[in-house]
Amino acid sequence: MKRFDSGTLIPGSTWRVEADSEAEVVRRAVENMRNLNGETEIRPEMVERIKERIVDATDAR
Repeated sequence: MKRFDSGTLIPGSTWRVEADSEAEVVRRAVENMRNLNGETEIRPEMVERIKERIVDATDAR
């Protein structure tokens, strides 16, 4: 299980996603940025920053 905590990238943000794969975590994080934050363009650099902050959920508890 993988996890991304949005607060590690966006100060003050509390959104978190867990999924079986890193790819699914990234997909959900990007979807969240589009739907909740109104982002229209997600740059490759942002995707890389998300990937850098994904952790194993079992290790992060």
